[in-house]
Amino acid sequence: MSNSNDVFEKLVNISPNKLELSNDSDIAVIGGGPSGSFFTYFALDFANRMDMHINIDIIEPKLFYKPGPSGCNHCGGIVSESLVQHLSAEGIVLPTSVIRRGIESYTMHLEHGSTVIETPLREQRIASVYRGFGPKGANDDNYESFDGHLLYLCKEKGAYVINDRVKELERHEDGIVVKCAKVEDKKYDLVVGSVGLNLNALKLFKEINPSYIIPKTTKTHICELYMETEVIDEYFGNSMHVFLLNLPHIKFGALIPKGNYVTMVLLGDEINSKVVDSFLNAAPVNKCFPEDTSIKDLMHCQCFPSINIQGAKSAYGDRMILIGDSASSKLYKNGIGASYITSKAAAKTAIFHGIAEADFGKYYQKICNQLDFDNIIGKFIFNITTYVQKSSLLKKGLYNTVVCEQKKARYQRRLSAILWDTFTGSAPYRDILLRGMNPKLSSSFIWNTLKGILNKT
Repeated sequence: MSNSNDVFEKLVNISPNKLELSNDSDIAVIGGGPSGSFFTYFALDFANRMDMHINIDIIEPKLFYKPGPSGCNHCGGIVSESLVQHLSAEGIVLPTSVIRRGIESYTMHLEHGSTVIETPLREQRIASVYRGFGPKGANDDNYESFDGHLLYLCKEKGAYVINDRVKELERHEDGIVVKCAKVEDKKYDLVVGSVGLNLNALKLFKEINPSYIIPKTTKTHICELYMETEVIDEYFGNSMHVFLLNLPHIKFGALIPKGNYVTMVLLGDEINSKVVDSFLNAAPVNKCFPEDTSIKDLMHCQCFPSINIQGAKSAYGDRMILIGDSASSKLYKNGIGASYITSKAAAKTAIFHGIAEADFGKYYQKICNQLDFDNIIGKFIFNITTYVQKSSLLKKGLYNTVVCEQKKARYQRRLSAILWDTFTGSAPYRDILLRGMNPKLSSSFIWNTLKGILNKT
């Protein structure tokens, strides 16, 4: 009986209506950021394993080797140690020319004081990078862009990069026509959307897939602060400075050293100029800079990009799929890691299973569901974090616990490790929540909170 079922499934899989890639299939990847490059890299690798030749065009209007807006992809630019490990295992090694500074520790700042959280694994594997070449005016030829490096790896594998902007997508029975501003129209067997949260680009995909629901977003803030390297070494070192302050709309802020710049990132809800000013005027922030420094005078360029806070719906159809921020991401952290996860899943589905809506729904959607479910847990964690930030007593207990843990062996630094993974995106929110329920951690936190009360009396 089981044998007849197996035969039936095989007959279904070779149905003449099944949409599959074959030798010399053409794929358009719209967007040359990490998602697009990861998809291309894995699709070419998987196709090679199958002895299949495919043609991939990456269509990207930005020039990642140029400083300023023409090469900028609006990202804080932290690559977590877990992602570095995964990329290395895939053969994607980040050269020193891409890494602007290795991050050895986090310095956590609260109203009560500051404390250093060392990497749990004794290794310097967190990298601060620029998605483009750097801020407007940057001229250090010793470095290259993270996104540019990934594109280079794709070209080495055989992909063709087109520096152009897509104007229209047109669905046909045997493919999707991509119409660009400068190059001729071309029909593709599969079109992959790696356009981030660019609303105009997302609308193009909605036109060929009306059921697609664009991700829910919120505004964040990124700014580049220009400083001399010697000053950055003295005041910031190889540490990412994270701020858990009781400021409206801000979940947390960070100062990330990179070459001659410090990247300021604010994550939260609908951040605007007024919210930014409240952060710049906070005493713990000003203490990180040389005395009498006007932080506003250091601001070299800034933007208020959107981030994905709720995944898309129906981010795929026959012959088309959206990946990365255009589909599902990680809440408030590690968008590059989510790009890696969704892009690899999409490439695996397209090469090994098919390019029909049903194929993506069966094999790709479950990966997006995992990210979306983890983000629900992440929202719960950040609600707890917000509650702690508003309580001087609980925040004092948090601070005291971390300070005490830094004197212990690394494996005993439970809260420190949780905060590390929350800031870096090195672990799923589900793992963070489960570790946060450890009875030893709870008792330590309660004791250190009580000590704060006793010291007041």
